[in-house]
Amino acid sequence: MTNEKERYFTVTDNKGVSVEYEILFTFDSDETKKSYIVFTDNNEDEDGSVITYAATYEKDGEKLNLSDIETEKEWDLIETLLAQIEEKSSN
Repeated sequence: MTNEKERYFTVTDNKGVSVEYEILFTFDSDETKKSYIVFTDNNEDEDGSVITYAATYEKDGEKLNLSDIETEKEWDLIETLLAQIEEKSSN
């Protein structure tokens, strides 16, 4: 996703509150046959680290359909990728 507009998406909850998220990266897994998205609202946790979220997704035209990560194996895959990215960016 290279277009600036495509780097962001907005989610509106059932109370009508909208939150804008920035897409950090997406990837497809041959192992799980799913597409994943890692994103943030750029808020920080109590340690000062930027909070990140992950989900599976399907793109339907301009709409992103997000679903929960279902297994520990999927979380391990995402955490490994995040650690690799963090390691590369600190070098």
